[in-house]
Amino acid sequence: MTSTNLPISALHTSTPGREAVYTCPMHSQIRLPNPGSCPICGMTLELVTPAATEEPSTELTSMTRRFWVALVLSVPLLWLTMGHDLRLPDLNGVINHLAASLRLPYLESVSWAQYAQALLATPVVLWAGWPFFERGWKSFMTWQLNMFSLVGLGVGAAYFFSLYVLFFPASLPQTFRQGMQLPLYFEAASVIVALILLGQVLELRARSRTSSALKDLLKLAPNTAVRVGANGAEEVVPLDAVAVGDTLRVKPGSKVPVDGVVTEGRSSVDESMITGEAMPVEKVVGSKATGATVNQTGSFLMKAERVGSETLLARIVQMVAEAGRSRAPIQKLADEVSGWFVPAVIAIAVVSFIVWGIWGPAPPLSHALVVAISVLIIACPCALGLATPVSIIVGVGRGAKQGVLIKDAEALELMEKVDTLVVDKTGTLTEGKPRAQTVTALNGFAEELVLAYAASLEGQSEHPLAQAIVTRARDRNVALIPVSSFDSVTGKGVRGTVDRRTVFLGNASLMDEAKADYAVASGDVDRLRADAQTVMYLAVDGKLAGYLAVSDPVKASTPEAVRLLRGSGIKIIMVTGDNPVTANAVAKALTLDGVEAGVLPQDKYKFVQKLQQQGHVVAMAGDGVNDAPALAQANVGIAMGTGTDVAMNSARVVLVKGDLRGIATARLLSVATMRNIRQNLFFAFAYNLIGIPVAAGVLYPWLGLLLSPIMASAAMAFSSVSVIGNALRLKAAKFQAATT
Repeated sequence: MTSTNLPISALHTSTPGREAVYTCPMHSQIRLPNPGSCPICGMTLELVTPAATEEPSTELTSMTRRFWVALVLSVPLLWLTMGHDLRLPDLNGVINHLAASLRLPYLESVSWAQYAQALLATPVVLWAGWPFFERGWKSFMTWQLNMFSLVGLGVGAAYFFSLYVLFFPASLPQTFRQGMQLPLYFEAASVIVALILLGQVLELRARSRTSSALKDLLKLAPNTAVRVGANGAEEVVPLDAVAVGDTLRVKPGSKVPVDGVVTEGRSSVDESMITGEAMPVEKVVGSKATGATVNQTGSFLMKAERVGSETLLARIVQMVAEAGRSRAPIQKLADEVSGWFVPAVIAIAVVSFIVWGIWGPAPPLSHALVVAISVLIIACPCALGLATPVSIIVGVGRGAKQGVLIKDAEALELMEKVDTLVVDKTGTLTEGKPRAQTVTALNGFAEELVLAYAASLEGQSEHPLAQAIVTRARDRNVALIPVSSFDSVTGKGVRGTVDRRTVFLGNASLMDEAKADYAVASGDVDRLRADAQTVMYLAVDGKLAGYLAVSDPVKASTPEAVRLLRGSGIKIIMVTGDNPVTANAVAKALTLDGVEAGVLPQDKYKFVQKLQQQGHVVAMAGDGVNDAPALAQANVGIAMGTGTDVAMNSARVVLVKGDLRGIATARLLSVATMRNIRQNLFFAFAYNLIGIPVAAGVLYPWLGLLLSPIMASAAMAFSSVSVIGNALRLKAAKFQAATT
């Protein structure tokens, strides 16, 4: 068994040297560089990340060819087994004469039709069914027993026993005979192979559909880009030839080739493939452009910033592929059962043979063999193993198409159980694009100087509030002053030396450090905070110079998201580093269930931990670096796709468009997927709990019902297909809580 980490490959299928990695749908730990079968369960391996346009599956082609050969030969074989009702050429005299001349008298009791059965069944069993024997043998050699172990035993027993009877009929005990009739099972072995091959063909086709969401995403990427040279000349180049820093032309109606920033021109871009929003987004100089989104009527130049595996689309595909192969906790039940299932089935088949051989009706051994073969064939553990992973793959793919990226199966399972949602304020509940509303000077300082000092300090920071103050200074043509000894005080503000003066900008705690008296401004500050504005004090050389008020509007979608989440029984608590007055104003407007204000990053982490210790299943939604510890601690961390890379790497769910309504969508998706998995597990368990006893003949004493191996193989073949079919229903399910 070989395991390897999957590299994020280029999106378009023409990329030379693309490294393919194959895995098993039931055992995601299997990672092999070439196609083949799983060394644990024998199932056909499939690409971890499928290509947008794949070559026809060699496995599907092979299984289809084998199925048609098996079908064509099995039809006349079945016809021959009904020879006592049909007019067949009498060739028995020729066979008897040949047997006498060869001095093989025991062959005189065998008819030509029985030899014809052997001739027809042999290519079906030994050629069409060869993959089953090969995988079954490998399973016994490695003692990784699976469905092919049972199929190989069952088909092999029927076929080779029939061969023995055909060539050595005189040595057969009477307990195998019904009068003078020879117990031959060529038609059973042949039809079983044909039906199992049909099941494999249907399963392979259905499994390919489970990754259709990934293929749809892959097809979104363009194959070429228009690169603009230093002399202004334009040339069409393959997408993999685009490098970071290249200038690209995006023409009307074409797709944005890679992620980058607009440097010239303007247009509207349809970003629905990433965000799910139908309304085009206006792009001007400085706007971010996302690869695979569709340009509308305008034309613009852009600078490539992320290419190949680093683009948002590539990362989405990678996340979805990995999540689809991860294992949900509920799958542990199926894994534990599968561990002892095949040995138990073999034991049941042996016991059934013994019981029927001793107490069964005449001919007892013939009935015993039929029962044992039926038990082996009907008990396919495949449906049990597929019950969880196929639903996970489809569910995660559905989420990706709606802008909800679920990184692992456990997060998908846990979303259904979440009862408490902890949310950050800035950038999560609010737009994260604050605007400076008020600049107030005190103690003899000029308003322009207060803004200059504040903007100069905040020019060193990446915080959204900092950018709002810098923007206000630029709008008012206030020149920034060089800063030295800059320091960011986590959860409090910033400080540094500006114009040879010690300047502090931040909350009351930072003012205490600066030994600045801010009581004189408390009345006005409280009124601003009550209006949901964030206030920052400015102290210069230990003296309060003024304060600035910044407001961050609540996202238009947030009230509806809160309503949807509370309607589903989730308690929503806002945890923010902002002051209590401003935080309470926002919480009151949104009717949240609780507020924790003025907290540091480590306090957010501890608060999430405290809720978990109280027995809550906690989801945490945030977008900043300061949210990363809490996102990692939560049962389900949810990052805004508009936030920092640190936050997205710490989270298990990413909302591409940063819309909290996506959490409601994720919850609905979790509920539907887990319901689907439970249905699959119930079906798989019920199928075996009912099928194995019936195949063993428990109903025979009362109803005279004895399941034939052919019927057992039909039931087994369609059990896996039915599980996959049920999982595929998720593709048509509706998860539209996130829309109005």
